[in-house]
Amino acid sequence: MKIDLVLIGKSDQKYLQEGIDIYLKRLKFYCQFEMKIIPDLKSTKSLSEEQQKEKEGELIITQIKDSDFVILLDERGESLSSVDFAQLIEKRQIAGTRKLSFVIGGPYGFSRDVYAKANAKLSLSAMTFSHQMVRLLFIEQLYRAFTIINGEPYHHK
Repeated sequence: MKIDLVLIGKSDQKYLQEGIDIYLKRLKFYCQFEMKIIPDLKSTKSLSEEQQKEKEGELIITQIKDSDFVILLDERGESLSSVDFAQLIEKRQIAGTRKLSFVIGGPYGFSRDVYAKANAKLSLSAMTFSHQMVRLLFIEQLYRAFTIINGEPYHHK
């Protein structure tokens, strides 16, 4: 199963990118993983929040296929423990899902069209994190999920 993380904008914090790189190297042993980075929109000052969500949504939709199982990382999504998240990944593998696409929206969230494409919504925490921080947290949790699936000692109860 291939796993994509679709997101808006490059990581501009060096320390976060270093952490992301560590987990990207580790993930190579478990799955095909790709970060699909959509460039930040230019000249957004003249756009309303809704217009910005719509423009970002159009770009997000170009990165996902109708056959993808799409999970939005959304503050109103379902909260899962690390073990439950591992079970979700494993169920998708068993179900024969070819590509699992996780999506991090822009600063104002997702457009209605992106919500319509989603199969599920997942919340990483009840707390709010920067979009930059969410990348590292998600990739670490994905790595943790694979160690749980494989019965490896990285995760401790």
